Amino acid sequence: MTPEMLARIAAARADRDLSDYARQMVGITAMGAPAAECIRAAREMRLMATQIVDLTVLAERLAGASWQEITDALGRQDAAAVEDEYADAITEWQAKSEEEMKREAAGFSALDDWYVRHREDHDPHTSTPVSDLLNRR
Repeated sequence: MTPEMLARIAAARADRDLSDYARQMVGITAMGAPAAECIRAAREMRLMATQIVDLTVLAERLAGASWQEITDALGRQDAAAVEDEYADAITEWQAKSEEEMKREAAGFSALDDWYVRHREDHDPHTSTPVSDLLNRR
């Protein structure tokens, strides 16, 4: 297990959570929920999406993407500012022990199961996307 793999697992969990939450939002909309409830739920989705971006940046940097490549993908201008923004997170993930990473990755196969249950015809055809990630070393 590497810090990059763990970051990708964390991003996959966040993707799953956002997907499930978005599906719930459709139900809330159809029920005619109060405006405040709809706005709070939409704001929560935005925060979840930001977390996914952060975890994806982390995983891509740990995989070797340059700060300029990351900056460009974020639609930003200043690579040094982007690097500063993520520096502490990179350091923290790189400092995790093998045991910590294994604990945090526990239960990753549930993501494979979730993907299979929710996969549609236009989605990538795999039944073990997270397991495949761990096997690619």
